[in-house]
Amino acid sequence: MSPQLLGLLVGSGFGTAFVLANAGEPLPGGVGIALRVLAVLCLAAVVVVGFRGDRRGGTERGGTGHGDARPAWFGPRFGLVVVAEFALIFGGIAVLRALDAPQEVNVAWIALIVGLHFVVLARVWKRGAIAVPGVVLSGLGAAGMIMAAASSVEWIPFVSGALSGVTLLAGALYGAARR
Repeated sequence: MSPQLLGLLVGSGFGTAFVLANAGEPLPGGVGIALRVLAVLCLAAVVVVGFRGDRRGGTERGGTGHGDARPAWFGPRFGLVVVAEFALIFGGIAVLRALDAPQEVNVAWIALIVGLHFVVLARVWKRGAIAVPGVVLSGLGAAGMIMAAASSVEWIPFVSGALSGVTLLAGALYGAARR
């Protein structure tokens, strides 16, 4: 399995989890169910299209870090970004809990940090397209934080959670189709 396909599978898996966990109230029941079904179908499409592209060799292969124009996918810089991401997510949630923030704010914080992690990885991997979902996720996370400050917490799971999942799934499906 290529590093690109692994990344697409991880992104679409997390995107599906975001939608499944956050496509509930206050959305009407039918809308939430439809979003969940579409998320699972999109995940399946990423898997099928991604593996088909991987078998054909894909259009892009990961660099080895030895004289390639692009660095290795899962080297030390990637590890540092992921460690920082987890520290910020869990540390931030602990701070939010200590501040007595509503539970719904957690998903906004997670979306914000995951988005920033994509923006940083776009630089590390020298792949600007990865920054696009990162900027969108960061914006959706920031929107959720603003909604919390404005006491509109009931829609945070949809805005920062479900829409972030849709963004991850769309990005993964686009990436798989390009391969």
